[in-house]
Amino acid sequence: MKVKMISRNPDNYVRETKLQQHKMPRNYDPALHPLEGPREYVRALNATKLDRVFAKPFVCNLSGHRDGVSCFGKHPKELSQLATGAYDGEVRIWDLANRVSTRHFVAHDGFVRGVAYTRDGDRIFTVGDDKTIKVWKAEAPQVGEEEEPVNTILSRYGLHGISHNRKDSSFATCGEVCAIWDEKHNDPIKTLKWGVDTLHTIAFNPVETDILACCASDRSIILYDQREAQPLRKVVLTMKSNKLCWNPMEAFNFTVANEDCNLYTFDTRKLQTPLKVHFDHVSAVTDVDYSPTGREFATSSYDKTIRIYNAHHSHSRDIYHTKRMQHVTCVSWSLDNRYVFSGSDEMNVRMWKANASEKLGVIRPRERVNFNYQEALKHKYAAHPQIKRIARHRQVPRHVMNAQKKMRVVKDKEQVKEANVRKHSKKGKVPFVSEKKKHVLKEEV
Repeated sequence: MKVKMISRNPDNYVRETKLQQHKMPRNYDPALHPLEGPREYVRALNATKLDRVFAKPFVCNLSGHRDGVSCFGKHPKELSQLATGAYDGEVRIWDLANRVSTRHFVAHDGFVRGVAYTRDGDRIFTVGDDKTIKVWKAEAPQVGEEEEPVNTILSRYGLHGISHNRKDSSFATCGEVCAIWDEKHNDPIKTLKWGVDTLHTIAFNPVETDILACCASDRSIILYDQREAQPLRKVVLTMKSNKLCWNPMEAFNFTVANEDCNLYTFDTRKLQTPLKVHFDHVSAVTDVDYSPTGREFATSSYDKTIRIYNAHHSHSRDIYHTKRMQHVTCVSWSLDNRYVFSGSDEMNVRMWKANASEKLGVIRPRERVNFNYQEALKHKYAAHPQIKRIARHRQVPRHVMNAQKKMRVVKDKEQVKEANVRKHSKKGKVPFVSEKKKHVLKEEV
C-alpha cells in the first residue's frame, strides 16, 4: 500500500531570524483583495442599519369619509385612481397623485359591501345592503349634471360582495347565493348554491378567469366554475374565513384571511392541507391582497396593524401601525407594486410604501447602482446573526406585544399538555398532527 505523505518546504514559511516578519501567502491577482470578505460584511451591516434608519413607510392620509371605510376598488389601467366605499353608503373616488377626493356620492342605503371596476375601467359596480347593484360612470359628471347611476339592478337576495371578470364582461355577486351576471342583462345568467346561509366574499381567479371562490358563513371555502351547473369543491376550516385573494401569478393558489388570527394559502388541487400557514397577527384577519408580482401579500387585522408577508414564508417581513389607526377593515396593493392602501374604522384611508425604506422621487443612476449593490450585499449576508437580528427587529404596539406573549404561553401550555398525554398513553393512541392539518376539518366534492 502506497501512502502519500504531505511535505512542506520550511523555507516558504519559517523565518531565518526573529527580526524578519512572518511570511504570508498572497494571491497577487489585482482583482482580489485580502480583506474583501470583512469589507463586504461591514458594508452589508451598515446597509442593514441604514435600511432600518430610513424605514418610514407612512406616505399620507386621505380623509373625507364620514364613516368607517368598508371596501376598495382598484382601477385596472390608471394607477392614480382608487375607489372606496364606506359604512354610510358613500363612495369616494381618489386622485392619489394629488391626494384629493375628486368625486363622492351616496350609492346605497347602509353599508357599501363591494366596489369593482369593469375590465376596461369605464364603469364602476357597487353593491350594498339595500339589495341593489348600481353601475356608475368612471368619469366625473360635467358641471351642472347630477350624479346618477347608469343602471340600477334590484337583486332578489342580499348582496355581500362583488368581483369582476378580468377578461370578459361578466361579474359575480355573493350573498345567499353565488350569482353570475353579464353587464348587458339585468338578470343573473347563472345561480349557484351549496346549502349555505351566507356567502360573504367572492373573488374571480385573475389567470383562469372561469374559476371563482367564495367564503361562507359555515366556515367553508367553496370553489365554482362558471361553465359548470354545480359548485366544484368545498373545504371546511375550524373557524370562519373573512376574505379570499387569488395569487395573480400562480393560477392554482389562493390565500384566505381567517378569524383565528392566521392566514392559509391553499392549492386548489390539494385542499386537504394548506400549502402554508401564516402567523403573527393577534386578532381576526379582516382582509388580504396580493402584490401584482404574486410574491408578497398585505393583510389587515382587528389588532390595528397591517402586515406584509412573503407568499412562501410563515412569518411577516414587516408590520405597519400608527397611534391613531383603529381596526383595519380593508387593504389593497397598488398595481405598480410600490404602495399599500389601508382603510380603517376611524374613517381614514392611508397610503404606505410597500418597501418601508424605499426612496421616493427621482433616483439618479449612481444612486440606483448603489441601492442595487446594497440589496445584493444584504441578500448575501442575510444569514449572519448580527445582520439577521437587525433586519428582523420591529417595534410593535404594547397591546400587540402583550397579546403575542399571551398567545405564546397558551401555545406552549397546549404542547406540554399534549406531550404529557402522549407520554402516559398507549403508543400510537395520541398521534402527532402537523400544524397545517389541525385547521382543516373536511373536504367535500
